[in-house]
Amino acid sequence: MAHIKSLCVYCGSRPGRNSHFKNIARKFGEILAQEKIRLVYGGGNVGLMGILATTVMKSGGQVTGIIPQHLNEEEVGWKEATDFFVVDNMHERKRMMFDHSDAFVALPGSIGTLDETIEVITWKQLGLHNKPIILVNMDGYWQPFLALIDNFIQEEFTSPETRDLFQVVKTVEDVVPLLKTLPEIDPITKNTLI
Repeated sequence: MAHIKSLCVYCGSRPGRNSHFKNIARKFGEILAQEKIRLVYGGGNVGLMGILATTVMKSGGQVTGIIPQHLNEEEVGWKEATDFFVVDNMHERKRMMFDHSDAFVALPGSIGTLDETIEVITWKQLGLHNKPIILVNMDGYWQPFLALIDNFIQEEFTSPETRDLFQVVKTVEDVVPLLKTLPEIDPITKNTLI
């Protein structure tokens, strides 16, 4: 897994009602720091994203935060990150997060998390990248999304291979072991390296 040096994590700007999700954000932050994988995230100091980022830093890890100007105050941009960027808009934020990351993980979140996750899945489907995408389906959080994908397939708006564009794990502890099993991807050709 030497090729996975940075991981973009999409997650909620609110903590949610299930305190278990806060605990998994903390646990995942500890794991990223221990594995020396840089966190790339949306730059806020609120919700699950704030818990995750502060845990990575407190555990001795590295964090790259990227936030658009209009959210810098609303989401309390976390300037204590190792690297902190304020960009002009959401499109620039998402592109910069993509460019700084070797893989993507979706934790629980809302519409923004869903938007970012769907975008990297769509880009992969279009052949724009071949980076790993992992959904952490803790407590069945992503089950409605998976059912929607299955409905797309059943209604023949997409092929069954769409489910192969991303991986699903049950816990944050499963993420790094899964990444270690995946083949290395050439960032230029997007092909698997032997």
